Parts: sequence; structure tokens; C-alpha cells
Amino acid sequence: MSVFFSSISETNPVKPGDAEALLAPLGLTISPSESRDFHTLLAALHDCAENVLALPDYQPKSDQTRYPRENVRRCSEEEQAFGQAWAHKFLIRGNPNGGPLAGKSVSLKDVIAVAGVPQLLGSDATPAWTPITDATVVTRVLDAGASIVGTSTCESYCHSTSSYTSAQGVVENPHAVGYSAGGSTSGGAALVAGGLVDITIGGDQGGSIRVPAALCGCVGVKPTHGRVPFTGISSGDALVDHAGPLARTTLEAAACLDVISGYDGIDDRSLASPAPGSTRFAAALQQGPGRLDGFRVGILKEGFEHILVDARVKTLVSNAARNLSSLGATVEEVSLPDHVHGPALWTILSRIAGTQTLLGHNTGRRGLCMTEAEQGRLPWTDEGFQRAFPSTKNVLINGLYLMSHFPNIYGRALNIGRQVSDKYQSLFEKYDVVVMPTTPVVAPRHGKRGLPIESLQPSMGMTVNTAVFNVTGHPAMTIPVGFAPAKDDERVMLPVGMQIVGGLWQEEKILRVGHAWESHFDWRKIPCSEMKTSKI
Repeated sequence: MSVFFSSISETNPVKPGDAEALLAPLGLTISPSESRDFHTLLAALHDCAENVLALPDYQPKSDQTRYPRENVRRCSEEEQAFGQAWAHKFLIRGNPNGGPLAGKSVSLKDVIAVAGVPQLLGSDATPAWTPITDATVVTRVLDAGASIVGTSTCESYCHSTSSYTSAQGVVENPHAVGYSAGGSTSGGAALVAGGLVDITIGGDQGGSIRVPAALCGCVGVKPTHGRVPFTGISSGDALVDHAGPLARTTLEAAACLDVISGYDGIDDRSLASPAPGSTRFAAALQQGPGRLDGFRVGILKEGFEHILVDARVKTLVSNAARNLSSLGATVEEVSLPDHVHGPALWTILSRIAGTQTLLGHNTGRRGLCMTEAEQGRLPWTDEGFQRAFPSTKNVLINGLYLMSHFPNIYGRALNIGRQVSDKYQSLFEKYDVVVMPTTPVVAPRHGKRGLPIESLQPSMGMTVNTAVFNVTGHPAMTIPVGFAPAKDDERVMLPVGMQIVGGLWQEEKILRVGHAWESHFDWRKIPCSEMKTSKI
């Protein structure tokens, strides 16, 4: 021990009283008789930290010889689409030998690391940073033959389901200018729905794949928690982090999911995922009968009855679900009352973990730490905080409040969330899938940045049916099933999404239902006025 302490550097900045200063905000003190020893221990810790920082970092190497980055740039106004859907444009050509995604163009939500491409995170509250590695999903889609053509705009720190909160600008719904594209994978959903890319890979912490997919009229898949490794993707909360594809068809989404799934030896979220390349989701859809004989489909009562669910959205989704009976499925109403606890549980968990992430305090997981990002963003300054969108400010305020006033609330929410997950698993012993509206309304008009409540209003309630499955971890996808009029203008017709949810690791079932529906019905020809009144 004496040898250890004798090695404390002469330039060590720890001063007498520093230990006391650290404890003072907690109302804790150090006995005078112990003060000198704790000073020595703290100084030794400082030297330990300096020694670790002097070691070279260890991150996966980006193969830029095989996959060079071409013409990385911020878009000019002439190159932009749907407002500000692009974050950066560039080209990385996929495997020239082809693969399951050969010929496909892919964009990446601007939280997914691409070495050499600045990442904006939809914000100017903290500096942009440039990754030195590629996310696992990046390498996998390139190996599968796809070409990556850019990163797409995401909402400010992924803290919104609207599409006007990004510091880079507003993303427009491809079906109507002035209306939300959804968030936080806003740019990617617009690019896919607008036909500019085949596939986007997004992140979903509460609905950030499914909400924009539903509002823009494309397919969005949030897989089982951990099926797709989150390595190299900026995290909100490891408990609710999911990555998955947005595409125009279920088959394209399935092919992408085949490619990006599987444990990568780094991210402990994906420890239970099957080996990379072992799933055959796309092949199963292509080889299957295109019918649903023997399938049991539950229409989730609580998913339709929330006060926020628009009557015309309810009608469209209910009838779309009941049409599955013509494909051989048994369709009946089911109930799981605990579904309604989802938004509250998600709020507690995501606010606390989100705050820890914003402050650089998240610990306890094995995975890739993108240390250059944290180095550039932390600590927060008041100048940066003032530039942050109110949703990010609110996360930080909420998380600090919960941690100081409810010391056991995170654990309680975690336990109850597991209970809800178990109840869903019991339901999936009887039913193959359950369905409900993805979002309670069609795309609303853009809000504007003003006072906090005014700024947050357009996105409030949008995740009443999506966030619960980030808590439980169940796979959930949205498919478009028709059009309904905008709330403020009956002449504006906007897409409606149906959410299909399955048991843990049962993606094949939800994909099969989505593929069967879209193979037999054309959602573009189903306006709400042609649908019969729902009984739900």
C-alpha cells in the first residue's frame, strides 16, 4: 500500500478539501480524523484515471480500403428532399460480389456511426462529432451488397416523435407539406416513403421507427430487444434501445432484418440473439403460402379504446385486422388491461436512464463506448442547454427530479415492466399476434418551437401503443393500411398504420401477417370513407 501511495504524481491536482466538496451536495461530511486519508485515496484515484486515459482506445476497425467513403458532404438546398431529410450525403458501395441486399440503397438514422461522417444527432446543443468506427449494422449491410447513400435527419437527441425539432431543420411528410413525418427517425421515413432510398435503418426507444413509418406510409420493424446489436449506435437507454429497418414492403424489411440480426461479440443486449446470418425471414415469406390458415389474431381492446385514438383511425385498423380472416386467420377481440400502464412505465425508465446518458453516467453494460463522442459533448454548458430543444431539457429535469424524490421508482418500474412482459407472453401462448393502431392519429401539422408545452404538444400521446413494447421487448411492426383525413383539413389524406405485435423472438410471425395483408390488399386504395364502421 505504501508503495502505491508513494507513486502519486507530484502534479496531481487533487487538493485537501476536494473529497469534502464532492460530498457536500449530498449533505454528507467527512470526519476530520479521516480527511487526510480520503485526500490521499482520491489523489491515487486521479492518477489511476490518468493512466487509463493514456492507454490507446480499443474500437472495431473501419474497413475503408474495402468500403471507402465517397464525397461526404452536408447537402445543398438543391440536394435536400422533403425539407431537411438528409443529414449528410455520401456513397459507400456495397460488396461487389452481391448478397441478399444487392442493388438496394440504404440510409442510416443520424445516430448510427459511420467512420469519417460527422454525426449531428439532430442537435446543435452539443458539438457534432466524427466517429472513428462503423456500427455493426453498417458493416453488415455493406457485406450484404447494399450501398449506403447517406445519413438521414433525426429529431433532437431522439427526444421527439414530431419532425420539426431537429436543429438541422423541418422534415416534411411525403404525402403533405406542413404535416409531420414522425420521429425520431424522421428523415429516414420520409426518404423511404418518398422513394429516394429502399431501406433506412433506424433506432426505436419508444416508437421512433414505428411512429414515422406509420405517419409516412411505410413498413417499420422494431425487433425483439437484442436481436439487432446496438454497437456503434448512440444510446438513449440500453433497456429500451432497439434498431431495425424501415422499407416500403415487408419483404424488404425482412431481408434487411436477416442481414443485421445476430450477436456481434460486443453488445450485451444481443447476447441471446441467434448467430448472424442464421435467420431466414425473407425466404420464409417468399416460400410461404401467402395465407394465414391456423393463425390466431387478437384485436387488442385497450389499443383501440384510448381516448386519443381517432375514430377513423380506429375504423381503418379494425377493418384491416378483420380482413385477415379472409386469409384464413381466426380474428377475435382480446384484452390485456396492463397495456395501459405502458406509457407511464416507459416514462419513468426512459427519463432516469436518459438523464444518466445525457450526463455520461450510464454504466453496467458491456458494449462499445464511443469515447470520442462523450469527450466532445461533456460536460454540458448552460449555453448548450439553452440551445437544446425543450424535449431534451425536459428529460434532464424529469430524470433529476425522479432520482432525487423517488429513489426506488426505477426498480419498481423495471419490475412492473417485467410483469407486463410476462402477461403478454402468456397472451402469445394463445394468439400468434395482436394488432392495434400504431399511432392514435394521422400525421398532425408541424408545431413550432416556443414555450415548452407549446413545443411538445404535437407529439404528446403519439406513443400510447408503441412505448409499452420497448419496455417489454416484444417485436412490433407497423404496416400502412389506408388513408384518413387530417384533423385540421378533411381534404388532406394521410396514411394510417396498423401495429402487429408478436411473442419474444417471433419476428417471423409478425412479418408473415404483414406480408400476407399487403399481398392481398392495396392500402393506397383504402380511404376511410370506404370502410364500414368498426365494432371496436
